[in-house]
Amino acid sequence: TSSLFVALVIIPVFASQFIRKEDLERRPNRKRILRILAVMLLLAVAGYLTGLYLMANILVLVILVTVMNIYFFSPMGKWFQTKGLRWLEKVYTATLVYALKGRNSYFFILGTVLLLMATIGLFYVRQPKVLFFPDNDPQFINIIATYPIGTDIEATNTMVLMMEAEIRDALEPYAHIVKSMLTTVGEGAVGENENVIGNTPNRGLVTVSFIDYELRGGINTSDIQEELSALLIGRYPGVQVSVEKNSMGPPAGKPVNIELSGPDYDRLISLTEEVRAYIESAAIPGIEGLKMDLDVGKPELVVNIDREKARRFGLSTYSVASTLRTSLYGKEISDFKVGEDEYPIQLRLARDDRYDLPTLMNQKITFRDNASGQIRQVPISAVADLSFSSTYDAVKRKDMNRVITLYSNVLEGYNANDINLRLKRLLPAFEMPEGYKYEFTGEQEEQQDSMAFLMRAMLIALSVILLILVSQFNSGIKPAIILLSVLFSTIGVFGGLSTFRMDFVVIMTGIGIVSLAGIVVNNAIVLIDYIDLLKARKRAELGMEENALLPVETSRECIVEAGQTRLRPVLLTAITTILGLITLAVGLNINFRTLLTDFDPQFYFGGDMVAFWGPMSWTVIFGLTFSTFMTLVIVPSMYHITYLIRVRMLKWFGERREA
Repeated sequence: TSSLFVALVIIPVFASQFIRKEDLERRPNRKRILRILAVMLLLAVAGYLTGLYLMANILVLVILVTVMNIYFFSPMGKWFQTKGLRWLEKVYTATLVYALKGRNSYFFILGTVLLLMATIGLFYVRQPKVLFFPDNDPQFINIIATYPIGTDIEATNTMVLMMEAEIRDALEPYAHIVKSMLTTVGEGAVGENENVIGNTPNRGLVTVSFIDYELRGGINTSDIQEELSALLIGRYPGVQVSVEKNSMGPPAGKPVNIELSGPDYDRLISLTEEVRAYIESAAIPGIEGLKMDLDVGKPELVVNIDREKARRFGLSTYSVASTLRTSLYGKEISDFKVGEDEYPIQLRLARDDRYDLPTLMNQKITFRDNASGQIRQVPISAVADLSFSSTYDAVKRKDMNRVITLYSNVLEGYNANDINLRLKRLLPAFEMPEGYKYEFTGEQEEQQDSMAFLMRAMLIALSVILLILVSQFNSGIKPAIILLSVLFSTIGVFGGLSTFRMDFVVIMTGIGIVSLAGIVVNNAIVLIDYIDLLKARKRAELGMEENALLPVETSRECIVEAGQTRLRPVLLTAITTILGLITLAVGLNINFRTLLTDFDPQFYFGGDMVAFWGPMSWTVIFGLTFSTFMTLVIVPSMYHITYLIRVRMLKWFGERREA
């Protein structure tokens, strides 16, 4: 909206005041410019001597740019305007005249349709990786170790320290790029895409962080992740180890995430184990290791209260439970105040007694007898006994059905979509009992939802564009031509991704295609609108009615003239957009602050953000490169064909009317 206001109001004012007709043959007064540069050089030297380095560096930069403009950019610009662009206009005019000659327009359109089909076919033959979010080099790596449930936190800490030492030894060759190494045991030992409920004394997390991309000296941190996976996974019996990197996008669940649901929990647990064994027997490469989000071996002590004995002593089940809870977890009985600060006083058994079962069961419950009013004490063991058992850590439900999830990370170098595709082909052969089902969720579900959303966004955008164009041109054919140009622009997208074997990133590539549609539509609208303008002028010259049909040859001349006139703006908008996006696509990085202060630009290519923004940039670059040719040649060809069809139909109807 702002750029529209600037284009319609501000730029005409600036153009009338500051832009003059340029004489390309006039040479700049180099002596005068060199004298000014000499003065600036003296000021720069004075700045260096007085310590004003920033001002001096800016002056030196201005001098260098001015000298390059005099001896390189200005001559190159004049050559482009006087020779290069004129040669290009001649070539383009000859190409357009040839495309509009005879039946050539039909062949051009047919060739474009065949090219679209061939490009899509090549895209599916090459089978590029389909990713939800870009595949990045790790900025940090999480190593999560899950020990058997019920493991004491001290034992977990001891074993995680051993693992930490092995990780440190493995990272010794890369010590210069490791920024930090943080180990967490117990609460907080949770990965990025995990949602663990409650305390986790049986879990440990080691996070290895790396320095910034430009300081790594070309070392690929994905290779380090592969080494750690090969070293740690399967090394510790009874311990589930997961090695995962930081994700580029928002949390989306695990790459492999299968939810099994059904009414009976015990049957569901055994069914989940059967499904896991069935998948593991298929030996699908790339699966780190299938895990259940349910711990079935959580140990527990069951206190069985004899209610008959409890009533005989005048005890309630609550008093037994309350006494045990106070012994283990404590009870706040008072506050200790120091100045303005208050500290709660917790009463509970000593550490050794808390872990001693006879002490717990023999402690006495003190209460007042309701019948006699006397204070009495009864040991817990007189009304209850202990039994050892195991249970689940949690029961999860979805749509009122109990749910257990099988999940896994994907090893570095493998594609999650390929693995899930193989799983979707494998699991239908597994016979599921009636009332039980499975579905793919997690990252796969998010990916499908995002693809559907982007598809809806694209259709809504094209629908709105169509409504606006129909009202603008008062025609259905011209908007159809413009929307076809959007479809044909995807030839460049799919062709570029296939040729350079790039990944298809659902989010970023999808956004790039939606953005590309707006750019392609603009060029096609301007070209068709200018053809209509030239035709209206021709009708006025020939004294024809407003909607009268021009001769085919005259229409062809208007199309060629419009193409010649619109060649420069279409080319320049495409070139500037492509050049601007190339810096984003390749990750061109320059530190302008250090460039101006220390003459150190810290120049490098790549970086973490390239993996994120690169797919979107390359999508627009590939699509815009092809759509420029399409706008200048194919759109006029489609326009010419529709005009020929209209003329022939009117001629046919006229002959029928006369007959």
